[in-house]
Amino acid sequence: MPEPIPFPTPVLPVRRALLSVHDKAGIAELARELAARGVELVSTGGTAAHLKEAGVEVGLVEQTTGFPEILGGRVKTLHPRIFGGVLADDSREDHARDLLASQIAPFDLVVVNLYPFEQTVASGARPAQVIEMIDVGGPALLRAAAKNHARVAVVVDPADYSPLMEEIRVSGGTSRETRERLAARAFTRTAAYDASIARYLAASEDAFPENLVLAFERAGSLRYGENPHQRAALYREPGAPPDAVVSFRMLQGKELSFNNLLDLDSAVALARDFDGPAAVIVKHNNPCGVGIGDTISEAFGRAFACDPLAAFGGIIAIRGRVDGALASLVLQHFVEVVAADDFTEEAVAFFSKKPNIRLLRVPVSRGPRGGLDWKRIEGGLLVQDSDSVPDLASAWRVMSQRKPTAVERAACELAWKVVRRVKSNAIVLANARQTIGIGAGQMSRVDACRLAASKPVLPIVNCGAASDAFFPFRDGLDVLADAGVTAVVAPGGSIRDQEIVAEADQRQLAFLLAPKRHFRH
Repeated sequence: MPEPIPFPTPVLPVRRALLSVHDKAGIAELARELAARGVELVSTGGTAAHLKEAGVEVGLVEQTTGFPEILGGRVKTLHPRIFGGVLADDSREDHARDLLASQIAPFDLVVVNLYPFEQTVASGARPAQVIEMIDVGGPALLRAAAKNHARVAVVVDPADYSPLMEEIRVSGGTSRETRERLAARAFTRTAAYDASIARYLAASEDAFPENLVLAFERAGSLRYGENPHQRAALYREPGAPPDAVVSFRMLQGKELSFNNLLDLDSAVALARDFDGPAAVIVKHNNPCGVGIGDTISEAFGRAFACDPLAAFGGIIAIRGRVDGALASLVLQHFVEVVAADDFTEEAVAFFSKKPNIRLLRVPVSRGPRGGLDWKRIEGGLLVQDSDSVPDLASAWRVMSQRKPTAVERAACELAWKVVRRVKSNAIVLANARQTIGIGAGQMSRVDACRLAASKPVLPIVNCGAASDAFFPFRDGLDVLADAGVTAVVAPGGSIRDQEIVAEADQRQLAFLLAPKRHFRH
């Protein structure tokens, strides 16, 4: 049998349009082309002034409503002559009678974008300024037009202006598929907008509101997810600050993958815990080398020396500005990504010899930021405070008879910063300038100790160790002492804490007790 011939898609002409936008980008060009096609344009104060300045003839909303804008512009479109023209269903006789009786002309196109609420919040504005950016009429217009998309086209994003006009040029109007697609975009935008407002208002009272509403905007599609058979995309939180990792600027290289982005976030988060030049190498979402120094080249050399085998194909985060000297060092190895506060022209020129290396400008030096962290489980979310602010070593207590030397304490401090970013169970060995061995993601703590102690290619001298949680048995401490570790920092909480301290004394270890546990599942 021959395939059925599809019915033609209903195309509706655009005869009257309502334009009211905060973001004026592209609106004059859109309005000019609509006017050239004979479309009647109606607009609100700020938008109308912008269009008239651009030489576009436009009618004012108050001319349509017979009522002036009031309350400083808070009330302008909220009127039956506007919403009646948007919501009228031309298939209903009672709607037609109402329009005729009230002398209301229908709108075929509504172009609205909203006050920048999310950006105002992100700027740190005062509450009164933030509240003023809660749009009322805009979302109402978008919802009304989107509800009535059988007849009305609604545009919320300037990126849709060109495709819309191209369709009008070609077909003489808007298709049902286009109106449905634009309606979905409008409802998505109003949902995200309301979610941002709800989060802002709830945050002042309770970090964990009764209803947690999340909304993110798609920043781009990814080639695939963790594995090639999984689809993936990157989403950005509306109003995310410009120094957030998601706002990275790519200077060269291939598209970032799902796994690249996960590792990038981990690497940058750890690099931000340091106050001076630092280098972090991450592989499979675990640090495999961390170094500090007087220069970033020193820091990178020390980070790479921790585990050169694991660093192959890693993600590097540099706290500082990458110069030509560091670029020449990095290029001796295979790496996927280099992220840093900035790059010198010489460094960029060096890296251009290997264009597949991704260079990212990320504000690594900005310092850690708190907030909420969540993990997906089937049917829901687990939400918690993020474990983002480093602990103060001044809060540690020396539990052993032997006190740590200044060098041992510095080694423990570096190890402690790193172990917070390692998957549990986690053990990190370090000297005062670099990690020596990292035991990540083990099911038992003694295995994490064995792994960390078996990794070093560097001598374990004046070496400290950090554990992300308490030692349940003395066997882990034995492994570390046998490997040459002389100082350990760990949280308490085990019923065998006294046995652990006694073992440290027997092995002549300095043992420091930290007040917080740092599991990272």
